[in-house]
Amino acid sequence: MEERNLICINCPMGCPLTVTLNDAGEVVSVTGNTCPRGEAYGRKEVTNPTRIVTSSLPVSGAKGQIAMVSVKTASDIPKGAIFDVVRDMKGLVVEAPVHIGDVVKADIAGTGVDLVATRDVE
Repeated sequence: MEERNLICINCPMGCPLTVTLNDAGEVVSVTGNTCPRGEAYGRKEVTNPTRIVTSSLPVSGAKGQIAMVSVKTASDIPKGAIFDVVRDMKGLVVEAPVHIGDVVKADIAGTGVDLVATRDVE
């Protein structure tokens, strides 16, 4: 049996979790959580960790002083693909105007997840 200690990030309480795995790597139990979300987070974090990637990209043809747009992955991606996504963003330039929710790059780094704008730039 293996135990992994985590801090839940699903809410501001930050419950200390202990996730117990059997020899096959399957979750046997999650303790320390004060709500069901903590248990779900603990199970997912030790078996298939994912993250949302955020960054900013330059904007070509923007009016005014703003020449950057904030972006994020539309949903979480496997943690191991973070650097692939960052490499795929390298050199991207967004054409103005860009609006919140616009797809900046579809299927970023082959993850099946789109990179979207999180602010308006005219």
